[in-house]
Amino acid sequence: MEASTVVSRSAVRRSARAMFVLSLGPLCALGGVIWALLQPYRITLLHPYGQGFWWLLSEPPVYVVLVGLLFYWLVAPGVVEDLERVEGERPR
Repeated sequence: MEASTVVSRSAVRRSARAMFVLSLGPLCALGGVIWALLQPYRITLLHPYGQGFWWLLSEPPVYVVLVGLLFYWLVAPGVVEDLERVEGERPR
């Protein structure tokens, strides 16, 4: 039997630039979580007295977490793909 030549995504070596771009989204989301923990009074879900749905949803730490996750899922893969293509074309 032949050994499989399929390379898993975890086996791919990424450049430092690509790793930095991939880490921006989770770091942003972590910053939002830390912000929410340091200022729990900003999260009105903990004390929704007289507040409507949109007031509960529109809290800055929630937005920071959402932006970090959206960046990681939607923006970072394309940026990393472009970085890898450009670094592959660069003469050594």
